[in-house]
Amino acid sequence: MDANTPDSRYAQTGVSGLDDILAGGLSKGNVFLLEGSPGTGKTTIALRFLMAGAEVGEPCLYITLSETAPELRKSALSHGWTLGDEISIFEVSPSESLLDPEQQQTLLYSSDLELGETTQAILEEFERVKPLRVVIDSLSEIRLLAQSSLRYRRQILAFKHYFAGRDATVLLLDDMTSEASDKTVHSVAHGVIKLEEMSPQYGAERRRLRVLKYRGQKFRGGYHDFAIKRGGVAVYPRLVAGEHRTSFARTQMTSDVQELDALLGGGVEQGSSTLILGPAGTGKSLFTIQFVAAAVRRGENAAMFVFDEELGLLFERVRAMGIDLQAMKEAGSLHIEQLDAAELSPGEFAHRVRESVDGMQAKTVVIDSLNGYQAAMPEENALVLHIHELLQYLNRQGAKTFLTVAQHGLVGDMKAPVDVTYLADTVILLRYFEAFGRVRRAVSVIKKRTGAHEESIREFGIGLNGLTLGGPLEDFQGVLRGVPTFVGNSAPLLTPKQG
Repeated sequence: MDANTPDSRYAQTGVSGLDDILAGGLSKGNVFLLEGSPGTGKTTIALRFLMAGAEVGEPCLYITLSETAPELRKSALSHGWTLGDEISIFEVSPSESLLDPEQQQTLLYSSDLELGETTQAILEEFERVKPLRVVIDSLSEIRLLAQSSLRYRRQILAFKHYFAGRDATVLLLDDMTSEASDKTVHSVAHGVIKLEEMSPQYGAERRRLRVLKYRGQKFRGGYHDFAIKRGGVAVYPRLVAGEHRTSFARTQMTSDVQELDALLGGGVEQGSSTLILGPAGTGKSLFTIQFVAAAVRRGENAAMFVFDEELGLLFERVRAMGIDLQAMKEAGSLHIEQLDAAELSPGEFAHRVRESVDGMQAKTVVIDSLNGYQAAMPEENALVLHIHELLQYLNRQGAKTFLTVAQHGLVGDMKAPVDVTYLADTVILLRYFEAFGRVRRAVSVIKKRTGAHEESIREFGIGLNGLTLGGPLEDFQGVLRGVPTFVGNSAPLLTPKQG
C-alpha cells in the first residue's frame, strides 16, 4: 500500500498530525474516548472527525447533550466550516417535566426515568440516521444522570455493544467537569486520547495531547503539542530522529571567508551541527549569515529561524555589508521567519523546521538563538532533549545546522544559560578582548568532531565588507579571558579601519 493511501481499516480524523500519532486513525467499528477540560479543543476535533467522514460519503451523527445545535454550527463557522447534510446534529433536550414548576417544587423528578428517556432518544435517532461515525458530547451529562459508577458503567457498555453491532466508529467526549477521577470509560473504550491545556506565567496558553491507550495498535507515545487555529486543530507529532534517515555525501562546505575556513580546517561538513558561543554583540548572527550567503551562492536553499532580532532591522544591517537577505528570500532560495517565543510551542517550532527541510530541501539551517528557544520552553532538561532530537534529525537529512547562544557577561568568566556544547559537532567561541586601548574581538574553534582544525585564536572585525579575519594572535596570552598579556615583539592586529 502506498504511504499516502488511507488504510481502509481506519477512520481518519482529518486532524493534521493526529492520524500520524494514531498510526492511521481510529480503527473502524470501535468506541474511543476524547477527554480534556473545557477549552482544550474536543468539539473542534470531533467536528473535524465527522467532516472527514462526510468527505468520503459516510453518514455522520453528532449527539449533543450540552451544547445547542446553533452553537455547534457557529463553532464550525468560526473555522470556516459549513456542516453539510451528511452531518446530522441531534440535540438531546431536557425532559419537559424539568420545566414544569410543579415538578421542580415537589422534587418528584426521577433520574432513572430521565436516563432511560435520554438513552431511548439517542438510539432512535441512530436508527433513523444509520451513521458510520458518531460523536456523543458529553459523557458528563450521562454520568450525572446515572448517579452511580455501576449504572454509568453499564450504560457505557450498553452503548459500546450497540454501536459495535452496527459498525459505527464512536467518539465519546468527556469534559471532566464531574468526577474527573472516574476512569470507568478508560477500561471500556478501545482507545483514549487526553487533551491538556497549560498556562505559562507569560504568553499564550500551551496545549498538548497524549494517547493513553489504543488496543491492538502501535501508536506514537508521549506528549505532542497542538494548537487551535482558524481552520481547526493542528497537531505537531513529537519528533523522533531515528525514524528519519537519508543517504548523502558528507562533503565539506566553506564559508567563502578564507581565514575562517582555515580556522575550521577547511569548512564544515554536510550533516553536522555548529554551535557559536559568545557574549551579546560579538557577531554570532553574522557568522551564521556568512554560511547562509555562501550556500545560496552555491545554488543551495537555506532556512533561518530568528528569535531575537526584528527582520527589517536584520535585512538593513547585513545589506550594508553586501549581503542581501531580502533578495535571497524573494528568489525563493532562503526561508526566513521571525518567531515569537511567547506564542510558540517547541513542537510547533520543530514542525516548522521540518517543513523547511522537507519542503524546500534546505541544506543550511540557522537557529538564532537558543536563548529565544529556551524562552519558549523554560524547562532546561526538556530543552536539551528537544534540541538533541532536532539536531539528530537535521544531521540525518544532510543539513548543516548553525545554533547561536548568547552567554551572560561581556569579558572574563561567562556562563551560558544552557549547556549544549556536547551536542554540537563543532563549537566556535567568540570573545571580546582589550588590547592597546581598544575593544577587539577574537574567534577560536574549541571543538570539531569531524576533522582537524586550527588551535589558534584569530582576531576578527565587522565592517562595511562584512566579516574580516586576521592572522593567529601568537603574540598574546589570555585573549579568551578578555584581558590578554602582550608577549611578542609586534602586534599582528587588524587595523581600526578594518575592525
